[in-house]
Amino acid sequence: MSDTAQDPEVARWNYRPDGPVALNPVFSWPLRPAAVLQWYSGAWLQLTSLTLCMALAIAAYVFFLPPLETMQSFAPGWMFRVWLLNMVPQILVAGGLHWWLYMRKGQGMYKKFDRRDLTRGNGTFTFRNQVWDNIWWTLGSAMTVATVYQWVIYWAMANGWAPVITWTEAPVWFVIWMFFIPMWSGLHFYWVHRLEHHPKLYKHVHAVHHRNVNTGPWSGISNHWFENMLYFTTYFIHLIVASNPLHLLFHAYFQQISPILSHSGFEKLKAGDTEAARAGDFFHQLHHRYFECNYGTSEIPFDKWFGTYHDGSAEATVRTRAFKKQMYT
Repeated sequence: MSDTAQDPEVARWNYRPDGPVALNPVFSWPLRPAAVLQWYSGAWLQLTSLTLCMALAIAAYVFFLPPLETMQSFAPGWMFRVWLLNMVPQILVAGGLHWWLYMRKGQGMYKKFDRRDLTRGNGTFTFRNQVWDNIWWTLGSAMTVATVYQWVIYWAMANGWAPVITWTEAPVWFVIWMFFIPMWSGLHFYWVHRLEHHPKLYKHVHAVHHRNVNTGPWSGISNHWFENMLYFTTYFIHLIVASNPLHLLFHAYFQQISPILSHSGFEKLKAGDTEAARAGDFFHQLHHRYFECNYGTSEIPFDKWFGTYHDGSAEATVRTRAFKKQMYT
């Protein structure tokens, strides 16, 4: 990264990581096994969005998800329970993080990307309040669409119209598919997200999410109805690829819960003097600041391959602004 003293943007940040924004080293050549091991151990062997979502999925599967045979017909009992399995974790995680970071201010400004607080009294937002706007679009729009899609997939699984596996039948594929779900999510997200940045879709649909230049925990899936209808089509892979209800649960929580952390506005969560967990994603924070860059995730470097990668440098900011001007003129 260029010298920050020469970067006119540096004053706009409260905190930003040193060096270029990291990308998954599994796609770099020559392959660096130690870097790949460090990347995946950091993702799966620490408290991260991945491990949180996996824990939530296992708990939901073991204690709360109805058996597939009860889902062979649409009935209020199991459908209501699936809705609760979406709503309750979303409220607890987003609400808890918002309380800790923005109401109690439990770690002050420690590793907070943006200097500003969340917005109030701004007519851009529904209810003139960023947090209430985000809660409405998350719980009203996103959770509704996600739940309906999950109802359809569970019903298809229960009726034999989607391939279903169990741990005992295919333990190797069971584990492999679980590890590949975040990669599939990243692939799907890049192309759907890139589509949403078409000027017409952006103006009428995706702009709802991009009201959040300075993001908070409730911003993660605060999306327009039509955007959520596209975003959650990622779940339909389970109608094609042999899966277990646990795979769908993990996929659902990864798609719904991990954006809470990645949009939290803080890179790390702090407990006392210790960094307890990875949270905010500077790769995506740059997207919210500069819009026409970093459409995907750092898991699959589509942005680097297609020339929209912002590594955090002043040069990348100049390039992104030129690209944005070209798009909208």
